[in-house]
Amino acid sequence: MTDTSGETGIGGSADSIGGAPGEAGPRGSGILRHVPVHDGFVAAPGQREEMAEAIDRHIAAHFGPVDFVLHELGSHLVGVHVYVTEPTEERPFRTLITSGMSDLPMTVPGGHGISPYAEVMIALPADWQFTEAVHPAGDDTWEWPIRLLKEVARLPHEYATWIGPWHSLPNGDPMLPYAPSVPFTGVVVTPMLRVPAEARTVVVGDGTEISLLALVPLHPGEVTVKLEQGTDALIDILDRGAITELLDPSRPSYA
Repeated sequence: MTDTSGETGIGGSADSIGGAPGEAGPRGSGILRHVPVHDGFVAAPGQREEMAEAIDRHIAAHFGPVDFVLHELGSHLVGVHVYVTEPTEERPFRTLITSGMSDLPMTVPGGHGISPYAEVMIALPADWQFTEAVHPAGDDTWEWPIRLLKEVARLPHEYATWIGPWHSLPNGDPMLPYAPSVPFTGVVVTPMLRVPAEARTVVVGDGTEISLLALVPLHPGEVTVKLEQGTDALIDILDRGAITELLDPSRPSYA
């Protein structure tokens, strides 16, 4: 793994940890805070058919058959739909991928050389439970990865910023777990590791490229390492734990 990034974050005024390449030295990279640029609800413009179809084809080609789609209606800024794939012999887990984050371009600073269009994903164990029939209403133990995907997908448009590999996002200030029984309090954006290189980019018919980025949840100590020691130290932790985009909800902290 290598560091290729800057930062952004989630929050009422978004908080983030980390810095651009070359800025994540021994003292870490600090916290950036962003202020929303929209006053109230802004209706989503609707998904471009060509982009939506390209994402559909890409998921089918690289991640397996879609089991179901969690659709959004009446969305703020962008409609973030979450595709959930079936487990297969090749990929014996579920992959969750957003479609709609790329309805609008991110605000990417000049000189970074990356596409302003992105979608995000996370992989979950095959037995992950999604329906209220198997857990009480209001119990977020199972639903938090879906909420996380949607929050991250909407964030660049809410704060006129961007996300890319090695951006890390704490869950609030102070950081809180994503759900009462969940140990993770932040997330880092990474390249996908369990796919071939061509799966990391969705190519639309008009030549537009959509980056497909993974979300890797972090323990509090791992977030602190990023804050105090920088991106390279966090990458060492992820490598030591062999951590990928496939979530292990019971994994220990490697900080």
